[in-house]
Amino acid sequence: MRRTSPAKTHRAATLIGEHVVTWRKLRGLTAEQVCQRAGISRPTLRKVETGDPTVTVETFLNVLRALGRLDSVVDALDPYETEFGRARADQLLPDRVRR
Repeated sequence: MRRTSPAKTHRAATLIGEHVVTWRKLRGLTAEQVCQRAGISRPTLRKVETGDPTVTVETFLNVLRALGRLDSVVDALDPYETEFGRARADQLLPDRVRR
């Protein structure tokens, strides 16, 4: 049985897919070029670009790498890059884990 994603999750996936398309176009890359660089097929790239939730994390990350956006996504999720994350780390994590 397939689980239905919450509406907010579905919308986020759709927006991320649209952003992937925009980055591809801004970089001047064809879909085929991104597919070759990411090691995926055109139908799989279409899934990424439409926000299909069945795409693996590895595939998604390979597409981001092909678009030159992987590092920025990794950095965006780094809790130590936010005031909240740094404050909570100081409160909760032992010194040897934080550094």
